[in-house]
Amino acid sequence: MNDPRTLSIGVDVGGTNTDAVVLDELGTVIASTKQPTTPDVTGGIRASIAHVLGQIGDDRSRVSRVMLGTTHATNAIVSRRELGRVAMVRLGAPAATEYPPLSGWPADLTATALAGTAMLGGGHMVDGTPISTLDRDGILRFLDGLDGFDAVAVAGIFSPSFPEQELEVAALIRSHFGPDAQVFLSQDIGPIGLLERENATALNAALYGVARSVTRALLTVVDEEGLDAVTYFAQNDGTLMSLDYAAQYPVLTIGSGPANSIRGAAYLSGVDDAIVVDVGGTTSDLGVLVNGFPRESTLPREIGGVRTNFRMPDILSLGVGGGTIVDPATGRVGPGSVGYRIEREALLFGGTVPTLTDAAALAGASVDGRSLPSLPAATRTALRSALGRAHERLEEAVERLSLGRLDLPLVVVGGGAFLVPDDLPGAGPVIRPNHGGVANAVGAAISLAGGRADQMSDIEDRDAAIEAASKAAIAKAIQAGADPLQVAVVDVLETPVSYTTRPTVKVSVKAAGPLAHLGAFAPAAT
Repeated sequence: MNDPRTLSIGVDVGGTNTDAVVLDELGTVIASTKQPTTPDVTGGIRASIAHVLGQIGDDRSRVSRVMLGTTHATNAIVSRRELGRVAMVRLGAPAATEYPPLSGWPADLTATALAGTAMLGGGHMVDGTPISTLDRDGILRFLDGLDGFDAVAVAGIFSPSFPEQELEVAALIRSHFGPDAQVFLSQDIGPIGLLERENATALNAALYGVARSVTRALLTVVDEEGLDAVTYFAQNDGTLMSLDYAAQYPVLTIGSGPANSIRGAAYLSGVDDAIVVDVGGTTSDLGVLVNGFPRESTLPREIGGVRTNFRMPDILSLGVGGGTIVDPATGRVGPGSVGYRIEREALLFGGTVPTLTDAAALAGASVDGRSLPSLPAATRTALRSALGRAHERLEEAVERLSLGRLDLPLVVVGGGAFLVPDDLPGAGPVIRPNHGGVANAVGAAISLAGGRADQMSDIEDRDAAIEAASKAAIAKAIQAGADPLQVAVVDVLETPVSYTTRPTVKVSVKAAGPLAHLGAFAPAAT
């Protein structure tokens, strides 16, 4: 007999569409929709959830979970809106005084999000030796001297391996300003590198209010629909986290859209290793699937003009999407896009703006069963030229990501999948899975809960370091919502550390597991 409450809703917010799916206890898609993304984002979420609930009728009472991937955090950073004022404390003086905290930030972001910065005594050497005594009085003087702040970010040198000082600072601040003071520690956000980890921690602190508003919005929609469901957020590495965890670490949601698409593509296609291209209305995002998870970037990522080093999918984004505007005179592709206005402005829908969707329809692609109106010869020529250029860009991107491997299949998903030809040169066999148009929402619905941790160690103590990092990663995965009985380590990365007095290694461990009481999905996430 089936558990009566085993349905899950996955929602993914993109620049053009907000997609939603309902999956049953076997992981089968039983309802799906694409709704236009609204300027306030919440409207699109509301419409998409309402639409799939309408498709399943009385079975709506069986929904027990709602998973969301959203661009709220990214949009807030890029647009410089709704950000909180952050007091940044770096622990590392006198060793780290050459480069002040957050000095590489764009001026407009600094003006919007920073209440002040301080570089104070503390931090550790690579072997754990304290650089200097923690300057407790200096921290309080700095914070008391500010003209108000919403949150405090703390970053200590090598704090991911030696977290004691950051934890002491958090306790000090809450003792002085009250238990509700918002304090964010870099050891929870990123790996060893100081400057990028510091940047990511400050961004995370600035996003605290945004995260709270998004979580409230999702809970409001769930409540409006009368759902008795637990809610989760998708994070950068293709796993999920609880709503409370997302509210504490909103910066970890920034890369969730592409990660959802890659996870969904793996699930729907049944392949564990492939190149995935998700063609949306604005961009085509390409990534690599390795053992069922997105391959992660090893390079610092820039978000809104700020370099960060938290884990992000290794994504190559192209300005090639269904809504990409085509110059009717020259056939130039982009860079503009009609985005979520495609159903009003594209030629195929009665508008006046030539797009790549129109070019694909002219080449014979079926798009909602629509036909192009009669077009001038010059426009038809421009559309054909634009489609050829789009194919060339996709070919170049696949070649860059494949690293010379011609046997990797190309899994094509997204609402604009018709833009990718079946015979793309340089690509392996092309796979177009069922429900590929909503692969991003599927990825959100089937994802595991995850956590990660880093540890520095002498090479001879690497086994102990792996064990310690594994325990920390498993604890973070459980905090994010994983079933304690099924969570496990899924990846261990060891990196030698240069310029140390003793042979040293950095250990990075990732743990993941099915959501508590969601064991039915565990076999699908290999």
